[in-house]
Amino acid sequence: MSSSEPAPTPAATSPFDRGHTDDLMSFLSAAPTPYHAVAAAAERLEKAGFRQLRETDAWDGSSGGRYVLRGGALIAWYVPESASAHTPFRIVGAHTDSPNLRVKPLPDSGSYGWRQIAVEIYGGTLLNTWLDRDLGIAGRLTLRDGSHRLVSVDRPLLRVPQLAVHLDRSVNTDGLKLDRQRHMQPVWGLGEAEEGDLLRFLEAESGVPEGETTGWDLMLHSVEPPAYLGRDQELVAGPRMDNLVSVHAGTTALCAAATGRGAEELPVIPVLAAFDHEENGSQSDTGADGPLLGSVLERSVFSRGGTLEDRARAYAGTVCLSSDTGHAVHPNYGERHDPTHHPRANGGPILKVNVNQRYATDGSGRAVFAAACEKAGVPWQTFVSNNAMPCGTTIGPITAARHGIHTVDIGIAILSMHSARELCGADDPHLLASALLAFLEG
Repeated sequence: MSSSEPAPTPAATSPFDRGHTDDLMSFLSAAPTPYHAVAAAAERLEKAGFRQLRETDAWDGSSGGRYVLRGGALIAWYVPESASAHTPFRIVGAHTDSPNLRVKPLPDSGSYGWRQIAVEIYGGTLLNTWLDRDLGIAGRLTLRDGSHRLVSVDRPLLRVPQLAVHLDRSVNTDGLKLDRQRHMQPVWGLGEAEEGDLLRFLEAESGVPEGETTGWDLMLHSVEPPAYLGRDQELVAGPRMDNLVSVHAGTTALCAAATGRGAEELPVIPVLAAFDHEENGSQSDTGADGPLLGSVLERSVFSRGGTLEDRARAYAGTVCLSSDTGHAVHPNYGERHDPTHHPRANGGPILKVNVNQRYATDGSGRAVFAAACEKAGVPWQTFVSNNAMPCGTTIGPITAARHGIHTVDIGIAILSMHSARELCGADDPHLLASALLAFLEG
């Protein structure tokens, strides 16, 4: 941490917004899949006065809050009455997907008298964290008429059983070795596998007539709810914090910006861009490397009577905060972190830096982030990887390169990233949302 950054407030003495954190925990529980995440965010936006636009409809240039849903992605924005065709955007970028186990096209399988579900590994999952854990199943069903039906069985239904230590005597000395194909298939009952069994079960659970489902996107999730943790409850443990913490904070901040005092006179157009498929490269029609964000921003400019020149002027003044989780210093593996950069839980949001452009932050972006945190009265920290460790990446560099938009990578510090259950400071989600609100207000 540099001397110019505010020191993190000690967690034990730092009061946090329990209401915000409680709402985050409800959001995590309501969002076992990207499809559920955007539905939960849209519900909050609707309550704040936002209205959904369909991409197939003509858009007008009226002021107010709007949002677009496409699969597991959501783009929402608020146009103040004072906005011109070349008013710049302030964008909070995030992603809705998390590493998990996803159901294969022919799911019904089994062996030795056990009924199983065939799954595929999505993203960089910590495989061992899915073992011996009670799992539900959720996603969306596509019906014959092309409509979608969300489904969530949020009760113990499946389990990936670990091999007993008696049959793997060296597991505690040589480490657990998992074959992604052979060892990660969950059980969900006894007997012989029957083709179509899972689909019939899910149709019954969601009230869909049998045989009406022609497509599906399904995934497993831990049914253990989020919970406060620690002697003073200064931590939160829960699923999918990477990156639903940022989706929730961005939604909260955008709603506050659109309904706050002076919203109609904002000097910028605040935007939330929540993409799918970040965990496997963002290359999809709902990912950050797809055309969705650019299409929405462009149509917003043109619907307000703008030209290509206005679009260029708006983009030139636009800034994006790419908000994703980063690594808190690990008490048992301190040597894996940079010696002088140790982000701590409840130390406030982190600025993520990598000179090889795995993160998009530069010096001017640092100044933008510092100004937002100062305005919000929020402490902040810096994250950079140990030179001996490969650095992950985010939607930040993709957004910057694809749209020519100045982008800054930020987030909150967590432990157990990509686990089925992650850990963060209970203060940090509220601190992040406060900083994002200050940024969105320009």
